[in-house]
Amino acid sequence: MTETTGFRLDHIVIAVADLERAIQDYRQLGFTVYPGGVHHGGVSHNALVVFADGSYFELIAYMKPAPDARWYKLLSSAGEGFVDFALLPENTAHDVEAARKRGLEIDGPIDGGRLRLDGVRLDWQIVRPRTNDLPFWCGDVTPRNLRVPEGDMRKHANGVTGISRVVVAVSDLAASKVRYRALLGAEPKAAPDDAALATVGDFVIDLLGPGNAAARNAVSQRAEGPIAVILHGRTSKHLSPTLTHGARLSIAP
Repeated sequence: MTETTGFRLDHIVIAVADLERAIQDYRQLGFTVYPGGVHHGGVSHNALVVFADGSYFELIAYMKPAPDARWYKLLSSAGEGFVDFALLPENTAHDVEAARKRGLEIDGPIDGGRLRLDGVRLDWQIVRPRTNDLPFWCGDVTPRNLRVPEGDMRKHANGVTGISRVVVAVSDLAASKVRYRALLGAEPKAAPDDAALATVGDFVIDLLGPGNAAARNAVSQRAEGPIAVILHGRTSKHLSPTLTHGARLSIAP
């Protein structure tokens, strides 16, 4: 399997019902939480948990109904928890062209952004595959360090330094492997129990097909997409799903 170099993990999206409550709970778990601001259009707002490796959690809540937004519909129908994850392209236009040449069906780039609480405007471009087993892309227009804070915001009392793996439930493993090959330019490696592994630098995406009971249940209850995240940390620990607002998080050395 050839390692992918054109992308990095950008962030994991966790939809919550009450942003302030989620901020308090993640701080109780030992995370440093940075209030993000309001997305363009005023429909949603967010907060970030940024790690030393540059990846982060986005805690997102809706300020008004958004019946056409997939994340809002998933939050409304299935409750709080993971709704998506994003990769950071090396060059959005170039990577879009390359992925399309490999046969990937994607929409975009689509303009997006938010206004930080200090009044700084952030802009980015979203590229979205047409199936939910794949991550979307978030390519910065304004400098990334304005969107993703550095320094002490990346230090956490619980010792977490980054994200090592995300587990993604899919409805058809063979089809998902083809799409990941088109996305990353590398063939996911087969694994036991109807699974496959794709790599993005040092980050691993575990694909679980319907032969895996956990994946099958997750797809039936929520949809295809991330169902668990493993974090780099000092000691092994499973975090309370009540305090994580439905996101299945664990820490491993």
